[in-house]
Amino acid sequence: MHESVLVLSLVGLVAAAAVSDGRLPTPSPQQLAWQEDEMSMFIHFTVNTFTDLEWGHGTEDPAIFDPTELDTRQWVRVAKETGFKLIVLTAKHHDGFCLWPSKYTNHSVAASPWRGGKGDVVRELAEACRAEGVKLGLYLSPWDRHEPTYGDSPRYNEHFENQLRELLTQYGPIAEVWFDGACGEGPNGKRQEYDWPGFYAVVRECQPTALIAICGPDIRWVGNESGVARETEWSARNPSPAEEPGAVGTVWSPAECDVSIRPGWFYHAGEDQGVRSVDSLMDIYFKSVGRNSELLLNVPPDRRGLLHEADVARLREFKEARSRTFGRDLATGKPATADSVAGGSSGGNAVDGDSSTCWTAATAHGPARLEVDLGRPTTFNIAEAEELIADGQRVVEYVLDGWDGSAWHEVVRGTTIGHKKLDRFAPVTYSKVRLTILKSLAPVRIRAFGLYSGPEWPVL
Repeated sequence: MHESVLVLSLVGLVAAAAVSDGRLPTPSPQQLAWQEDEMSMFIHFTVNTFTDLEWGHGTEDPAIFDPTELDTRQWVRVAKETGFKLIVLTAKHHDGFCLWPSKYTNHSVAASPWRGGKGDVVRELAEACRAEGVKLGLYLSPWDRHEPTYGDSPRYNEHFENQLRELLTQYGPIAEVWFDGACGEGPNGKRQEYDWPGFYAVVRECQPTALIAICGPDIRWVGNESGVARETEWSARNPSPAEEPGAVGTVWSPAECDVSIRPGWFYHAGEDQGVRSVDSLMDIYFKSVGRNSELLLNVPPDRRGLLHEADVARLREFKEARSRTFGRDLATGKPATADSVAGGSSGGNAVDGDSSTCWTAATAHGPARLEVDLGRPTTFNIAEAEELIADGQRVVEYVLDGWDGSAWHEVVRGTTIGHKKLDRFAPVTYSKVRLTILKSLAPVRIRAFGLYSGPEWPVL
């Protein structure tokens, strides 16, 4: 772990030098595309599905893994239909059971009765993702409670890299590699020391465009399993573990908000009545995607190997709720002006419905104002703002006001915007609105500003 921190610290020093030269940290093309996707689906599936456990012990008999109707095309089609652009599969969880026939262990699908021991869940999912145009990500748990070399750090690290290389060379393009930090003692009573730089090197060699998430340099864990980002969420963060929450940093590493649609991460029949409500999912959406982060929603297959009907129904309701909420932007196409413009831009670029254009302010640090004339008194309860983050995240503080015909009234104020900021408030009615960027790190670039009159989703 100490070597990992050192590597990230060195990256941070390079990034800090760039900032001192006047350049803000910016996302790689892969990081930018990842954040544009906004939502990914987590698939937790292993022997735990059949033992009714959340964490397996590593002693499970592979014979219990025998899904009767496994259909990865169903997983992918449901994900695509309901708005998810990427699926991350638990190829190996802490129990050590591999969903592919790894030649480095006998604890895998090859030792199970499923498909007569000839099956490969990872391959079936990879083929389904390619067929449906959905990206594939893989979770490989560093903690392995079955592997006898775990705790013998050099030997286990070699074992882990061998399995990682299998996953990254046999299944086509991998968009995201997901590592958590779970760690324990091995059979020898010693705590395993992971070779994070070595793991990263394998990923970079085998899948150069893959993003390394959570215990990795490209995507960071938001810090909870509730799907909730901070009100002030910077994609540019400090690589040091001692960083201050909410502080802008020197390395582009956006937040991923993981949460399960059920109380547990694996399927349990006793939780069929515990699937999250639409109110809960919408609240999470506002607090993750709406706070400059990506939502990673876990939807675990059942013992048949299918996404359960209750989960599928709720996902469809979730999609319909988003459509009802964001189906009509009340600001799009309305006359807009800005008091500070640069680069041939205009205030109208923020409301033209074209994400490739933006309003760029001439002032470096604010304030800068965008005014939109709605034409008549208009009721709304949601405001949306997006920065052109390809050029970095810049907004530090903003306020939204409404004009009632005689005076401006504050509607809401906030701090960071980033890829997307969604503000909820009680319905208000105004004929004009004014977005004022009070402070910024550099001339702001707002590619979208929107207003919506949607259902009043509760803040939970």
